[in-house]
Amino acid sequence: MTTIAVLGNGRVGGNLAAALTRAGHEVAVADRAPGAAAEAARAARIVINATPGAGSLERLTALREELRDKILVDVSNATLDGPDGLPADLIYPGSSLAEKLQEALPETHVVKTLNTMLFPVMTAPAMLAQAPSVFLSGDDPQAKQTVRELLVDLGWHAQWITDLGGIQTARATEAAILFVPHVIRSNGFVPFAVSIAR
Repeated sequence: MTTIAVLGNGRVGGNLAAALTRAGHEVAVADRAPGAAAEAARAARIVINATPGAGSLERLTALREELRDKILVDVSNATLDGPDGLPADLIYPGSSLAEKLQEALPETHVVKTLNTMLFPVMTAPAMLAQAPSVFLSGDDPQAKQTVRELLVDLGWHAQWITDLGGIQTARATEAAILFVPHVIRSNGFVPFAVSIAR
């Protein structure tokens, strides 16, 4: 059992919190109440960033002390939304939210994952007809191993998990968000994920 704080209680955060609780972890969800995020992060070993990516950097930089020596699992994508509310462009072209977080929080182990799929797939990857892929980006091998174990708890088979390397590789997976609006407009909000076929 691991103590986990989920920052963000929308569809993504709520879905992850429920699934991790079912898997036997002790999970606290921080809402927007003043001080809630700091309190939850302080008590956790792992913190999951499920806040809207556009404001994540500012929100998490304010928690520098609470996040010291913790694993920060970043599942958000920092995007500018179009008129229909779907992602239209990246906020950090040529970089990534994960890299910005690691730079701002040097004593925190940032791991990027679960950001290349619609949110229901995060906790039920077997719902898809084909095997999906999930990626890990991060500079700390031990932190990535811990996150890999969490992914298994969420139903991800080991062969579906690909470690891409250092945190700079997150710019590739974050750029995959640019597929999403086109896929949704074509097929509707049907669960899907990026998949590497071998």
